[in-house]
Amino acid sequence: MTIKEYQRDVDKWIQTVGVRYFSELTNLAQLVEEVGELARIMSRTYGEQSFKASDKGTTLEDELADIIWVVTCIANQTGVDLTSALQRNIEKKSKRDDRRHRENKKLYGDR
Repeated sequence: MTIKEYQRDVDKWIQTVGVRYFSELTNLAQLVEEVGELARIMSRTYGEQSFKASDKGTTLEDELADIIWVVTCIANQTGVDLTSALQRNIEKKSKRDDRRHRENKKLYGDR
């Protein structure tokens, strides 16, 4: 599935099953909530936190997908073509950071 296809499928789902998009501000709040749920899994999987019974059934994959879903909703309702935006973004990073990370001694540890 391409990003363009995903944007189309999300829009179709919203228009049929979801009735309509939540407001942009509601979707921003939803995004923050989903990022918090991802942080919870990350802190328990890779950090020092332990899992609770209420964490059962949550997965990293599902939370990442939820974040992408909400970002896609925001893009759709604000007229952003994510394919074009992502292409421009990688071009920007490639130009801006073409040497930055290779010259960052902090990334090489004690070598």
